[in-house]
Amino acid sequence: QVRLVESGGGSVQAGGSLTLSCAASEYTYSSNCMGWFRQAPGKEREPIAAIWTGGRSTYYTDSVKGRFTISQDNAQNTLYLRMNSLKPEDTAVYYCAAEGVWYGGRCNELAYWGQGTQVTVSS
Repeated sequence: QVRLVESGGGSVQAGGSLTLSCAASEYTYSSNCMGWFRQAPGKEREPIAAIWTGGRSTYYTDSVKGRFTISQDNAQNTLYLRMNSLKPEDTAVYYCAAEGVWYGGRCNELAYWGQGTQVTVSS
């Protein structure tokens, strides 16, 4: 059982930056992928970024391309999401997930989820 704990959320003005971290309780194998998702009020949870170190692949949804960067530190079992040029529409609860299967250019069937961290971007 992998436990994931997100941190780094908060409130920021539009144009600002935040870095989210996701600490895993144990090693997540490079054969599996990890990802970040978000859920805004009244909306469905959406995938925004994913990484598969075994295949050296990343995925970004169009709305965050060029602004967000996903990275992984295997030595520390930590996943990161660097978010630049934040917009009010980025306001959401952000979740990390692990132990997924990479296909179709995305990370799918993720087995473990964190509790989420709130990101609020004001205009």
